[in-house]
Amino acid sequence: MNPSVQDKKLNKAVFHFIFPFLIKPDNEQALMNDLLDENYQHFNIEDKQLEQAFYGENQRVSHRNMEHYYLPFTSKILFPTRKEDRGFQRFSKSIDQKVSVVSEYFTLPFLLLSVDVIICPFGLGFLSLRTEIANNDLTYTEALEYAARFRVMEDRTTLDKKSQISYQGRTFNQVEHFIFETVAPMILPHFDKEGIKGSHFETLPYFIDERMYVQGFFSFEEGESIDESDIYRAGQLDGMDEKGQPFIGASSKRYLKGYIKEQTYCRWEPDTYYVTDRNSFCCLTNQQGEVLDSLISQMYGEYYYSLLLNLFHKIVLLKLANEYSQVKLESDREKVEDLIRSITRFSSEYFFLELASQTQGRELFVQLRKVFGTQELYDDVRNTLSSLFKYQSNFSSERNGYLLLILTVYTVVSGIYGMNLAIEDLKGDINWDKMAGYSLFESIALITAMSGLIIGILLGAKSIYNWVRKKRRVRQD
Repeated sequence: MNPSVQDKKLNKAVFHFIFPFLIKPDNEQALMNDLLDENYQHFNIEDKQLEQAFYGENQRVSHRNMEHYYLPFTSKILFPTRKEDRGFQRFSKSIDQKVSVVSEYFTLPFLLLSVDVIICPFGLGFLSLRTEIANNDLTYTEALEYAARFRVMEDRTTLDKKSQISYQGRTFNQVEHFIFETVAPMILPHFDKEGIKGSHFETLPYFIDERMYVQGFFSFEEGESIDESDIYRAGQLDGMDEKGQPFIGASSKRYLKGYIKEQTYCRWEPDTYYVTDRNSFCCLTNQQGEVLDSLISQMYGEYYYSLLLNLFHKIVLLKLANEYSQVKLESDREKVEDLIRSITRFSSEYFFLELASQTQGRELFVQLRKVFGTQELYDDVRNTLSSLFKYQSNFSSERNGYLLLILTVYTVVSGIYGMNLAIEDLKGDINWDKMAGYSLFESIALITAMSGLIIGILLGAKSIYNWVRKKRRVRQD
């Protein structure tokens, strides 16, 4: 028997749509300046006035709770107080404008509450749109369909092509046009699109292109039950089929049970469920009142940063693996050194095995890490680091061996001659005509002395040059 799909009423639905992108090298400060020019505010967790600035009417996120939720070394990275500090530099802007998704079967207005641009280490950035749907006739299917359509930056399917965005009298056929023409046009010049042509958004060829990650919160009416089909549809963002009917992308109840067992955090069932997937992280609840407000606050605050950190871990690991696959070990020796340094710095400064101080926070973080396959990626990158160290050690030994051979030859030859045969003629005013009459052995001594001096100067200059470049690259990191 196929799973049944029964549509249900919602009180509200809130979302984060998160788009990761790469920033041009050394362009972070320029991006920060452009954001400040566009009236974005630098997020400072010590500023209590920002607790109600970006989350909609009557919604507050406690900075104190958010900071205490994370362990101290994690908070230092997630909530830097100065723009010069390493970490997640968040810039936020309140929008509070009504937008509509228009499709063949429904028109759904929603509020675009605010926008975040988070500038992270390793040249990674996140664009995050915070939205809310709240009307008396909202159904679960409509909310899912809205999320499924709005997350698609560039139309791919028939349903995508039948959907449009309506905003301030303008109609946008694609979400990318709406976002980068009206919401955040200032970040486009800072996209790192090296080697990728024909699209603004294929900035992460090793990640999910043209689609945003969805963090969703679905508030069901009081007393409304939440069943397995509801949980599965949230994880997969299954909204409507091509006939406009409620849709679920699975026909096996056994499959549903296995999916829910693997992907769902059900500590507070039957009232609240968290479902994690590679495309979405959603909370479903029928709680009301203060409990509901607290759950929404957590999704806007603690769990939002937990998701961002997991996405950061996965994308940086994929980025490092991608760089390793493209590096040419024999010719890109500086890139090998940079890659070794990047992997080591990521492991020591940003990859935390422990994140939150509370049990549910640790368990949800581990659930997300498991879904993203982060640990497997990390193990692979650590093996890469071991291979790079081994290669670098062998290369250094081989290079030192050649250098030692050259120096030994010069030492032996100069020792045989005592370096006296031609040296006397190089004192004071040099008589170059006399050298034309040198014997074979005198010529060898002269060539040995002169070439030895030249090679020594070149080796010294190259060593100083490499040392300066290395210091500069380390400083830029």
